[in-house]
Amino acid sequence: MTLTRLAVLLAALTLPVAGKAADTSLKVLDYSELSGWGSDDHDAALRVFLNTCRDFKTPDWQSICAVAAQQTNARTFFELFFTPVLIEDGEPALFTGYFEPELKGARSPSARYRYPVYRMPPEARAQPWLSRRDIETSGVLDNRGLEIAWVDDPVELFFLQIQGSGRIRLPDGSVIRIGYGGKNGQEYRSVGQELVRRGVYSIHQVSAQVIKNWVRRNPVAGAELLRHNPSFVFFREITSIDPNDGPIGAMGRSVTDGRTIAVDPAYTPLGAPVWVEKAGKEAMNRLMIAQDTGSAIKGAQRADIFFGTGDKAGRAAGRLRDPGRMVVLLPIQRAYAMLPEDSL
Repeated sequence: MTLTRLAVLLAALTLPVAGKAADTSLKVLDYSELSGWGSDDHDAALRVFLNTCRDFKTPDWQSICAVAAQQTNARTFFELFFTPVLIEDGEPALFTGYFEPELKGARSPSARYRYPVYRMPPEARAQPWLSRRDIETSGVLDNRGLEIAWVDDPVELFFLQIQGSGRIRLPDGSVIRIGYGGKNGQEYRSVGQELVRRGVYSIHQVSAQVIKNWVRRNPVAGAELLRHNPSFVFFREITSIDPNDGPIGAMGRSVTDGRTIAVDPAYTPLGAPVWVEKAGKEAMNRLMIAQDTGSAIKGAQRADIFFGTGDKAGRAAGRLRDPGRMVVLLPIQRAYAMLPEDSL
């Protein structure tokens, strides 16, 4: 069967995705149906794709990666070797953003740098362990050499734990990169939802920056609010990559701002190109690469866009909560294999 014949056959079908609920479907699209496809920087997307495609284990993806490394026309490469597949599960599309925090800190404590960033103690592996409140008030981690560094802002440290990774900039300008090292096994509770429950804000007003500002305006009540979340995250120092590169995603490679998305791998293969059509105030039509995951990223049309490192990236990520559509680019043979035999 020719590729043209295959594309026509696929485009005519909307079929259940194997192993998913009956209301989950796939529909193959033509590149002419991707809004803004011709205007994107496909070369930038190809560079990001190459960063993780070397880690594919299956022959079809490995073959495509080998070809990708030799391409001089990125748009032609994607159009020739991939089929756009719209995967839906009955839930509306939702795009949010994430970023890598950068905190100010030091290797030793001082009057300014008073808040420790901890490695995971051995006893915390027997879970569930102590709550955030117990850890912070009991002194159970004190004087044990578990500190990676000390930072100057407990509120930013709290949000660093939510993000799970970040950077600490030292007084001499050098940077420590830290990644997720484990947690205490306690259930995560949203402090934003708690503010809404108390009637302080409506759900549409709450953002990370709003929460930070409220905690700083109300230091005593703010500290108690943060302890409403019993989950506590520990870190590890990462020395395997340049601190100036992006943080490591779920594929074990650095992610790229504006080109990496976190997805639900139950629907979208990690490493796959994904065409993003984000609506909202700052619309975005862009080819991105699925290189990360997240505990809140669930569903076929759910993605988190990586915005980069630092406060500016954090503000942009925090504002994002938009509808749209995401279309996964799959190897043609793989898309073909998803069809049930009785449809051919």
